[in-house]
Amino acid sequence: MKVIKHDQVSKEDATNVPLFYGGAVSRQPLVDANMSKYFSFSIVNFDAGAKNKFHAHSSDQILLVTDGTGIVADENEEHVVTVGTTIHIPAGEKHWHGATDTSAFSHISLTSADSQTETLG
Repeated sequence: MKVIKHDQVSKEDATNVPLFYGGAVSRQPLVDANMSKYFSFSIVNFDAGAKNKFHAHSSDQILLVTDGTGIVADENEEHVVTVGTTIHIPAGEKHWHGATDTSAFSHISLTSADSQTETLG
């Protein structure tokens, strides 16, 4: 067993990852491939205005909003989301998520450990 305190996990700058645009983004890997062969579990932090491009994952993705106000969207609709909201995104669904222009936003992301992300535009 390993107990992980979120405030003790270093933030890794992800701003220059091609998936992101519009502002600073960081990741805090809480459970990675070195710890689990089944899950990838991390906090993603977006500065106000930062978002990701349309993309899809090869596994389902579950997001749990932990701070701020964000947007999650598919090709048909956008949803404003706040702390305490959970979003289930089926494998292969084209979607994007990120902060609103006026609020930072953080969520926990859960995918399978072997999930691949395809940027779609």
